[in-house]
Amino acid sequence: MKRRTIIGVLSACVAFGSIGCGPGAPKAKTASVEPGAMPSDGDWEGVWYSPLYGHLHMKPDGNLVNARWQRPLKGRWGELQGNADGNLLRFDWTEYVDGLVGPNSKKSGKGYFVYLRPEGDNVDDVIEGEIGRGEDEVGDAWRAVKQRNVKQDIESVGGVGASEIGGGDWDGDNKEPDQEPEEPVEPDVDAPEL
Repeated sequence: MKRRTIIGVLSACVAFGSIGCGPGAPKAKTASVEPGAMPSDGDWEGVWYSPLYGHLHMKPDGNLVNARWQRPLKGRWGELQGNADGNLLRFDWTEYVDGLVGPNSKKSGKGYFVYLRPEGDNVDDVIEGEIGRGEDEVGDAWRAVKQRNVKQDIESVGGVGASEIGGGDWDGDNKEPDQEPEEPVEPDVDAPEL
């Protein structure tokens, strides 16, 4: 009798544990960083370079910062938007894979950058941070160097998107407002066969 009772109790524990009676969903991982003062004449606007992520074009509007990057191999590009607080920028990001459709065509998450100026004379400003997947803002390291005398051109970065793959805009509204769609034409039955 004791053996059956123990097996019954263990079975009940396994059953209740599998339907969510545990501690719940894991909390999002956040970075333990605090905002600090921006370096003198520091500015988020500009182009930042990382060997892994390529050129990151950042365009602030007050505390709101929009940015886009193009990976060096040109098949992936991304965009982020966040709020700057001193030398800390927390953001949401999405990265796209050109030519792909479906769940693997994009990734997204959260992240942060800290604006830093190394010690010394004639140094380049850097941003250091991480990007995480989903609700996590930590995960993969991202360090980039601000490019001197390079103006950001955020509109120059981006891909073709999945809607244009395989024959154009077959499933959307007419994207050519100045033109009327052509009416279908009946085939010419007297045309010679090829």
